[in-house]
Amino acid sequence: MMIILPPSETKAHGGVGKPLLLDALSFPSLNPTRSAIARDLSELDVDTACQALKLSDKLRPEAELNQQLFTSPTMPAIQRYTGVLYDALDPTTLPATDSLFICSALFGLVQASDMIPHYRLSGGTKLPTVDGAAPTMKARWGSLITDAITSHDGLKVDLRSGTYQQLGRVKDAVTVRVEKDGKVVSHFNKHYRGLVARELALAEPCGSIADVMRTLNTAGMQVEQRSETELCLMV
Repeated sequence: MMIILPPSETKAHGGVGKPLLLDALSFPSLNPTRSAIARDLSELDVDTACQALKLSDKLRPEAELNQQLFTSPTMPAIQRYTGVLYDALDPTTLPATDSLFICSALFGLVQASDMIPHYRLSGGTKLPTVDGAAPTMKARWGSLITDAITSHDGLKVDLRSGTYQQLGRVKDAVTVRVEKDGKVVSHFNKHYRGLVARELALAEPCGSIADVMRTLNTAGMQVEQRSETELCLMV
């Protein structure tokens, strides 16, 4: 089973791993695009980076850290990303993270254990290239992320936000909608997706949408199937 998560804007700093080595990441077919994006990101001057990444003066250090992309320490991706979803997931208490994967604008798709540095780049960014163009991240990745996901065996559970689903859509993946009183939950959506990911990571691998629904309901959640690929978590 493959549980696909979005990245987070906020990230843990530091790390004890060696600097970024693209060849050590999962899904090597993504490396040419990873390399091009990482190069363009790290070579931007700080002012241009702040404009492209829409960073305030307060977040200027984030742009400065991007220039250290190839020299800063790394840590497992599942520990690098922080925020509401990852707080709910609480990955340090999981016995295994083999089923967890993260889709991002910089790396495309990585396993939870892949070692990555701190960086700042969102899925909606138009990142300038060396020739002056500014393509969308969706245009840069094309079908590569979709191909990487579909190359992996087993059921896919897609817990990404819309921005990151657009970077690599997966037709048959199971998705989870979160509702309260019949309306889509927005404010706590990430929190509940993190809880869903945690329960699925703790359980035996699911082979079907029915298995996913059964696993979540057994964990005390109220989940029903809405379509062949969509579940609804009612909170």
